[in-house]
Amino acid sequence: MSKSNQIRINAGVWRSRVLKFPDAAGLRPTPDRVRQTVFNWLGQELHGLSCLDLFAGTGVMGFEALSRGAKQAVMIEKSVLAYQFLIQNKTLLKADAAQFIQTDALLFLAKNQQKFDVIFCDPPYEQMWLDKILPQMHQHLSLDGFLYVEAEYALDVADGFDIIKHGKAGSVYYHLLKVSHASAAA
Repeated sequence: MSKSNQIRINAGVWRSRVLKFPDAAGLRPTPDRVRQTVFNWLGQELHGLSCLDLFAGTGVMGFEALSRGAKQAVMIEKSVLAYQFLIQNKTLLKADAAQFIQTDALLFLAKNQQKFDVIFCDPPYEQMWLDKILPQMHQHLSLDGFLYVEAEYALDVADGFDIIKHGKAGSVYYHLLKVSHASAAA
């Protein structure tokens, strides 16, 4: 059995509840203060919103969104071990609005027809995921939706998106994006 780690949900109905996640290579939970900042940017309350956590890992972004009132959080995770922990945490929280799909992010995007109000995108570092993912995000995001991106570098320009807010915590660069007006009009 793999050693497990813990992370707390910051706010909402599951405030201070602890989620467990595996000790797995490349699995980096979004730091606590970064999550606080991101959800401040999003307005704290996510009532009625539909969310996608594209590289779920620990699931903390999706569970945090549900805790704050999101109506749905679809979490995509390729790792079998991380996926098993997501299922355990769903059971622990009785998170009926959490949906998990064990697949590759690109395969999910190729088949997905749903538009989401908020997409969380925190891909594995140093694998050029953002180059593959960002050009596809427009077709998965609702008209007024937000795209949250974590990376090991600061984004200068995001294909067809405006960078609304950004920050850095340690080695984590984080960004909140919206579809640019020029792209929306096209």
